[in-house]
Amino acid sequence: MANPTMDLLEWLRKQLEEADTDLLREMMRLMAGMLMDAEATSICGAEYRERSEERVNSRNGHRMRPWDTRVGTIDLETPKLRQGSY
Repeated sequence: MANPTMDLLEWLRKQLEEADTDLLREMMRLMAGMLMDAEATSICGAEYRERSEERVNSRNGHRMRPWDTRVGTIDLETPKLRQGSY
């Protein structure tokens, strides 16, 4: 399994080298996605596609939702759960 921290550092280095004007917006999208993923994992009791005795729910894809921020509108992939709502 790839190290997510290294992947994030590589992505950040690439963004800084390219000096993309949407860097802050993309960083917010990435961080919000990581936080929502962690929360969905907590609600489900297991990582995505992980088999676990503690699992109480499972994911059912994502929904695209616009998020209006000071840096502009960000399209977020909001997790969907099989039971209940996120």
